[in-house]
Amino acid sequence: MANVSIYLNFKGTTEEAFNFYKKVFKTEFSAPIMRMKDIPSQPGMPQLSEADKNKVMHVALPILGGTEIMATDTLESMGHKLIEGNNITISLNPDTREEADRLYKELSQDGTDGVAPHDEFWGYWGTCKDKFGIRWMFNITNPQTH
Repeated sequence: MANVSIYLNFKGTTEEAFNFYKKVFKTEFSAPIMRMKDIPSQPGMPQLSEADKNKVMHVALPILGGTEIMATDTLESMGHKLIEGNNITISLNPDTREEADRLYKELSQDGTDGVAPHDEFWGYWGTCKDKFGIRWMFNITNPQTH
């Protein structure tokens, strides 16, 4: 069933933050933490330091009322720079690729930073910033990776 999540970016403190949130909300992670070292090698991908390999690629935690928070560590070694304003994203998890494509098309109109939904190793994914400066993510997870 479709749902909405709140996606957070941290500068290397995702695991610490999410262990704190886990205690506060008295819940467990939705799936094991994925690490940067779990990303399959891709052409042009920068070499990660040993410290960066252990940073969080993805974590998810249910909080209240069916809402889930998710997060990643932004790594400067991968060209990411955390600034206030790019540390929160509304993550839409529609039921179909067609709905993900429709939402992307409409929300990205006159927006910026668009990456059209496409296949990734974990599922079907895309992102954009709308014309009002709000960041949106579109994600349909492959059943075998969740």
